[in-house]
This record gives sequence, C-alpha cells and structure tokens, in this order.
Amino acid sequence: MNPSSSIPAPRVEGLPRCIRPAGASLGEGLMWSVREQALYWVDILEKRLYRLDPATGAQAEWQFEEEISALAERASAPGLAVTLRRGFAFFDPATPNARPQWLQQPEPDQPANRFNDGKCDAKGRFWAGTMDFDCIAPTGSLYRLDPDGRCSRHDSGFAVTNGPTWSLDGRTLYFNDTVKGAIHAYDFDPGQGTLAHRRLWLRFARGDGLPDGMTTDAAGRIWVAHWAGSCVSCHDPSSGEELARIELPVSQVTNCAFGGPELRTLYISSAKVGLDETQLAAEPLAGGLFAVEVDSPGLPAFRFAG
Repeated sequence: MNPSSSIPAPRVEGLPRCIRPAGASLGEGLMWSVREQALYWVDILEKRLYRLDPATGAQAEWQFEEEISALAERASAPGLAVTLRRGFAFFDPATPNARPQWLQQPEPDQPANRFNDGKCDAKGRFWAGTMDFDCIAPTGSLYRLDPDGRCSRHDSGFAVTNGPTWSLDGRTLYFNDTVKGAIHAYDFDPGQGTLAHRRLWLRFARGDGLPDGMTTDAAGRIWVAHWAGSCVSCHDPSSGEELARIELPVSQVTNCAFGGPELRTLYISSAKVGLDETQLAAEPLAGGLFAVEVDSPGLPAFRFAG
C-alpha cells in the first residue's frame, strides 16, 4: 500500500466475525437503521428480507413473492423503500401481513432483467441499477426514483450493476460495472441529481475478484466488496489507491455497510450461490453475515424522501 494518499489508512480492530451463519444464496442489501439501531439485509435469490438487532440478538425475516435487492428507510413515513425484481416499492416491516406497494416498474420490456443494488443520495432520491439475471447481456441500467415518484434512467449498457456510493462532498458518484471488473466515477450534480463525464476510476487486478457493493466512510474513503475475491478493500476517493484490506473466510463477498451506535462496525454480506460441494466444504460460512470494528466511523444511510 502506497503511503502517498492524502487520506490516512483506517485501522481495522481485530478479525471479522460471523454474526449470523445464514447460508444465504445471495446475501446483499445491507442497510443500518439509525432510527431503529438495527441492521436490515436481504437474500436476493431466496426473496427474503432480514432484520437483526445487535444489542438484543433479536432477529426477524419476511418472505416476498419476487427477489428483493436494495433498501432505504423512508424519511417521511414508517417503513422502507425497496427494489424488487421489477421495480421500486414501499414496504413496512412493522405492519402485520404487509405487502409491497408498487411505485415504478421501469423495464416492462426487459423480462430477463432484475433490480440489484441501490442507495439514496443526500437529497433522498433512490438510485438503483438493473442487471441481466444471467449476468451476461449488457441490458442493465441505472435509475433514479424521485421523492415525488417519478423515475428516470441515467445510464445503461451493464450486465451487472452494483453500488452506487458518493464522495464525501456529494459531487462524485461511484458505480460498478461488475462483470467488467470496473468501478466508474461520474460528476454528480447534488442539486439536480444528474450525471456527467463517466470515467474509469478503478479496475480490479486479475485474480482479485469483481467489484460488488460499496460504501463511503466519514473520512471519504470508499470501501468495496470483492466478489470471488474473499475481501473488502478500502480506497482513496481520488486516486483509487488501496489503503486497507479485510480478508474474509468466504470467496463471494457481496456488500458492506457501516452500523452500530457509533457507526464503527463494518457489516459484510456474502453468498454461496454457484459454489460446488467441494467449495462449500472449504467455505462453511459462505452466505454468512460478518462484522468487524474499524477505528473511524462510516456515514449514516440517507433516507428516501418520499
């Protein structure tokens, strides 16, 4: 690691621990609720939403009729804004027998696509990407759901989308073209919610996996999960220089998000989909949920303003 970065490297305190050996087919969608002091996450392929209260150990789960992939708390009402296979919806976990309330389904002409990763920006707009279910065809796009319910497409041509996350000043959006091993950066207009000047920010080295979910910490560093790379890496937001690396006992690392009372716990999800019997025997914690402490905090997740 190069000491030339203007941002200091974080200190990781201890080894990551498996806090739930869930055996998820495709664990994803990590979102820490500051309001509830609880962690939400999903198993996309098993169509399940999970909630974990780390203070008490209490757990809950909800089953859906189609894949659920990304989450954001609502700012103006209880419950969540979520992405399901076909689009954006509201869902309130606290309501008995709740069902999703559809908002937008922007790709009726792409039945082989599904939504994947997503997050809200500082203005409460929900950004989420679609992908080819078979991870081959470049049919995925990046969408923005506004608080008033309008939905717009802002880029396209991706086989698998992941991210996004933003720079600390909110003027750069980072977004993953996972199959190509590339993380792109865009100029981002925080007021208008528009993108410009897409460029390659970072490409993973051969054998280092593919960029999956990511998050930004309070120092502006970018943390990226490595699918098929057994780690989460931390990077300088300008140069992309690697500042730290957290190794995990699973190969398919899918997402990361800060949580806990001081936002100093990095939660990490993983997957077991596609692993054969020999690989599963070597990775008994594949699909597990992990946590590790970091010396500096992350940022609270932005809420959906609708």
